Amino acid sequence: MIRNWALLIEYDGAPFVGWQRQRIGLSVQSVLEDAAAKLNRGEPVISIAAGRTDAGVHADGQVALLALPKQYTAGKIRDALNYHMQPYPVAVLCAAPAPDGWNPRFSAVERGYRYRILNRPARPTYSLGQVWHVHRPLDAVAMHEAGQALLGRHDFTSFRATACQAKSPIRTIDRLSVTKTGEIIEIIVEARSFLHHQVRNIVGTLKLVGEGLWTRSDVAAALAARARSAAGPTAPAAGLTLTRVTYPDGLRPQFE
Repeated sequence: MIRNWALLIEYDGAPFVGWQRQRIGLSVQSVLEDAAAKLNRGEPVISIAAGRTDAGVHADGQVALLALPKQYTAGKIRDALNYHMQPYPVAVLCAAPAPDGWNPRFSAVERGYRYRILNRPARPTYSLGQVWHVHRPLDAVAMHEAGQALLGRHDFTSFRATACQAKSPIRTIDRLSVTKTGEIIEIIVEARSFLHHQVRNIVGTLKLVGEGLWTRSDVAAALAARARSAAGPTAPAAGLTLTRVTYPDGLRPQFE
């Protein structure tokens, strides 16, 4: 007997080509599926994830689905997958039976991302690969204020990658906050779904505001232009983390 299992996963994206399996390079999906096959008598297991994070992007709230033998308990699946995924920086935090009709990608009603900037002259040491190092002082208050121009439903053509394959550039941002604690600037962005590079392009644009080069009006004008060239640069992948995926009542895995 086979059962669909929901997994809550974290990973350091630095050594991976992204979540999705590629012809060349190591992906998070391939590490997870290779481990899962060992629990399925060597037979291939296909996973579905809530978000296809890019190369270098991290997660501490990724959600995925796997079909595995029903005989296993949630704890056994977690522990066995973690054992077989060694030494790669991927870990299953929790497992739970998937609700009927649940899909980790299409059932999601909101996703949250966090972007961290280390804002100091000295380069990062233990946070290397986890932050964007910006040595020039940034005004986080101005960044937050400018970011509010992006709240709501808009055409985000200016903030999506030119290679983005989404059918529509229309997205709704529910929350965008910028705060600074010590040397760390943290940008939180929440929406039901995102375009390719949307968060990183927003961060790159807000950095211009933090440097005093742009204003909120400039950000609003870039949004209205509906052209990628009108907005700021793409921020590095290292600072970005998928932090959570939210599901409606009745389609929410009961992670323990």
